[in-house]
Amino acid sequence: MPAHSVITRARAGIVKPNPRYALATTTSPPSTSASISPLPTLVRAALRDPNWHGAMEQDYRALQANRTWRLVARPPGAHIISGKWVFRHKLNPDGSLERYKARWVVRGFTQRAGIDFG
Repeated sequence: MPAHSVITRARAGIVKPNPRYALATTTSPPSTSASISPLPTLVRAALRDPNWHGAMEQDYRALQANRTWRLVARPPGAHIISGKWVFRHKLNPDGSLERYKARWVVRGFTQRAGIDFG
């Protein structure tokens, strides 16, 4: 072995599971109250799940309370910037579930300089 070779944890056989992925597999059946709702891939699935639906409502109420946006009539010929929901499990330091987090984010990459913003 060369003098400058690096011994990594993987090469030494040391395995430390990442607590972020502790929720990826669960041994309890999905019907129990102790099970964790998986990350939804579709908004319709999130709306059917009470955990994710509550997280979406909480984010929507926060957007309204902070006056982050308001609903306005679409001006003729306006370019509409769409958005999407992003879902995450927020974890405690020990890897247990703290809460369900849903965020409404705008797809800003579709904006055009000088037209959609100054």
